[in-house]
Amino acid sequence: MSERETIRLVAWSRELRLVHERLRAALGLTRSSLADGAPEETATRELLLYCRGFCTALDGHHRGEDRTLFPAIAAAHPELGPVLRSLEQDHSMIAHLLEGLRVATERGAPRPELDRHLEGIAAVMENHFRYEERRLLTVLETLELDAGTSEVLGPL
Repeated sequence: MSERETIRLVAWSRELRLVHERLRAALGLTRSSLADGAPEETATRELLLYCRGFCTALDGHHRGEDRTLFPAIAAAHPELGPVLRSLEQDHSMIAHLLEGLRVATERGAPRPELDRHLEGIAAVMENHFRYEERRLLTVLETLELDAGTSEVLGPL
């Protein structure tokens, strides 16, 4: 394997870490839109704006993993089937939580309710990211995958 090929392979683990960091930062901005002391109506409008971007990015990331990354990992490492199924279940749970946030935001729910939605998403998302990184980063360093980054990890 050439050095260039090795760099391309290792890049998948780095890219996953970078995507997770961007999503963590986006969630932080989303949460700060509620905490900045703005009037309730302004905070809700800002949250809706941040939520649309964050929710779309997180959902796109998970869809890319489910559609492209996880099947490639399963083909190369069938022993990781239970790990991948667990991560896919997390994706489904997170999608449900994001939908709850979207609905609450669109109906203008009060700050404490919106904050509970964000807190739940943050907890599940962080737990999911840490588990995914612990279980998959080493695999990603050797995974041969011929696809674009946005196809595999979402449009970030």
